Amino acid sequence: MTLRALRPVLLMAALLAGLLVLLPRSALLFHALFPSLDRPLYTRASFLDLTLAHIRLVLGATGAAALVGVSAGIFVTREAGRRLLPLLSATAAIGQTFPPVAVLALTVPVLGYGSGATLVALFVYALLPIIANTVTGLEGVERSTLEAADGMGFTPLRRLLQIELPLAAPVILAGIRTSAIINVGTATVGSTVGALSLGSPIIEGLSGSNTAYVVQGAILVATLALLIDRLFALGSDGTPA
Repeated sequence: MTLRALRPVLLMAALLAGLLVLLPRSALLFHALFPSLDRPLYTRASFLDLTLAHIRLVLGATGAAALVGVSAGIFVTREAGRRLLPLLSATAAIGQTFPPVAVLALTVPVLGYGSGATLVALFVYALLPIIANTVTGLEGVERSTLEAADGMGFTPLRRLLQIELPLAAPVILAGIRTSAIINVGTATVGSTVGALSLGSPIIEGLSGSNTAYVVQGAILVATLALLIDRLFALGSDGTPA
């Protein structure tokens, strides 16, 4: 992997690090941009703590969704589970249509306020792209390739691990990439139920008519989303898309 391939990732990482250093010291800038606001700089929690908490939410939910979604996609493309494919696709699609706030409203009475309810909502939202791409990737493997593997005496498990999954990996990774990017934005809603995230300044800014808070949170969310996108692009084929 060359430095040229890594450059977009390093630039986005440097931009995020720079924002985390400079934003806490930007009170004068935001005073100038928003002179009508008494407190234009968010200080209830540090931007570093908010970013790390946001990353934990996204990684936790997307990682769990990837594990469940890929496993489910594999199962419904096997002979034993193929009849469940329409049901699984419909269930995942229904989960995707639920607004994040509605999912939070259903999970808060069970899990309480905080990160638990947010993780469940993000998990539900991440499933559909991962399941859909896993099924598409596995079913897109050439039939002749599978028949050749069978002719060479491959067991079903060996064929899956050595032939199907490697060939389907780019499509599966694209689904996980989509879910991760969606979750970076959706995780901000978790702050409405007490989860610490980059949504905290955005939600507080919206409720208190403080545009500066919204801008500060939105800048960090957008930068984090771009960084994660570049990381997935780098991992998909060795060079950023």
